[in-house]
Amino acid sequence: MLKSFSDLGIHEPLQKSLAELKFSEPTDIQEKTIPVVLNQKEDVVALAKTGTGKTAAFGLPLLQLIDQENTTIQAVILVPTRELGQQIHSNLELFSTHISSISIVSICGGTPIKPQIERLKSTTHIVVATPGRLADLVKRNAIDIKNISYLILDEADEMVSALKDGLDSFIKEIPKSRRTLLFTATMPGAIKQLVQNYMSKHVVQIEADMATVGHQGIDHQYVVVEPIEKLEVLLHFLNTKEGKRGIIFCKTKAAVNKLAKNLAINKFSSGAIHGSLTQGIRDRIMGQFREGFIDILVATDLAARGIDVKDVSYVINYHLPDTYDAYVHRSGRTARAGATGFSLTILQKEEVADIADFEKELGIVFKEFKKADTQSIEENNGLLWAKKIFKTKPNRTISEEFRKQIRTVFHHLTKEELIEKVLANHLEKTNLGIQKTEDPKKKKKK
Repeated sequence: MLKSFSDLGIHEPLQKSLAELKFSEPTDIQEKTIPVVLNQKEDVVALAKTGTGKTAAFGLPLLQLIDQENTTIQAVILVPTRELGQQIHSNLELFSTHISSISIVSICGGTPIKPQIERLKSTTHIVVATPGRLADLVKRNAIDIKNISYLILDEADEMVSALKDGLDSFIKEIPKSRRTLLFTATMPGAIKQLVQNYMSKHVVQIEADMATVGHQGIDHQYVVVEPIEKLEVLLHFLNTKEGKRGIIFCKTKAAVNKLAKNLAINKFSSGAIHGSLTQGIRDRIMGQFREGFIDILVATDLAARGIDVKDVSYVINYHLPDTYDAYVHRSGRTARAGATGFSLTILQKEEVADIADFEKELGIVFKEFKKADTQSIEENNGLLWAKKIFKTKPNRTISEEFRKQIRTVFHHLTKEELIEKVLANHLEKTNLGIQKTEDPKKKKKK
């Protein structure tokens, strides 16, 4: 029989909020973690895939354990990106709708620090922060974390480098008696070292739904292309996914910019994010993607960390990631919260051998995606050309006399005849449509 949140020990006010949010039953990571956090005193290391409900796994018991009469900061939640910080802050606010006396604040980088310093002068129970901004506030003596009871490291494997730089600066500021809860999707050596250095010897290890690290519900496929056809194969695939939301990962900022430009030229509803863009631009693009105003997000691994957007139908690896962990995080952007998803990796011939290594390391199986044939690619290019024409704005600068002359040339044609002639002209210019099926009656005799 499935457990309920009340079975896990969650109090009535939180249960009421969960019911309003339509959280009917706990996920595996929530079922395993919540009782441990509520009823035990040890540090916790939880290994769980992205999109499995980790925020509620630590957020619900944390909200319940907070002493509302105590006006000092009692918990710090460290996150890799501002986007994830905002999301966790929003979720905690929703969970605590019926516990109005709990105060939660987000202090992440990319926004002015002075308003955050002013906000911290008011009663604050829980702080959600990025490591760099927290370290900055500690250095300025603008935040008091000397009495915290809980330190939560969320998506720890995605902020290893940031933790290396910032953790030492504020770990000495917090009590040794605090409880540390670490959540991660993968367990690289750097995380094991972090656990050894900063957590107690008696750590409760929790694993949830990790039978397949590559995520249940994701269809992993790859397609082999020649370098010259890579973009056309991608554009053909994207046309088959029109109206669905997806993320395309590139290795470099330059590659993101180049691909985003090509998508814009071909009138795809898309946006790009990478580390060189200002936080304001990244927030705007992410907001457009999250709200459904754009369908496709082109991103680097760093910029896409912590993205949690519902209904991402597919992920495309335009470049094969350098590490197995990166593949886990990329593919984990789809099939979130029990949904299904599709992860397509575009490879060149010399990269195909690497797929076996990814399968072995991650315990997943890749299927070969059938590449579109030449005729399908040509027809798709024609379709993209037609969409460009459809979305082209009329030129208001040309003279009425010239416009009248052009109309005179075409005035005797029907709409269908005009389309046929324009299409024929396009095919002739692009050398398409010249391969015709040979008429059997005209076969040469042997």
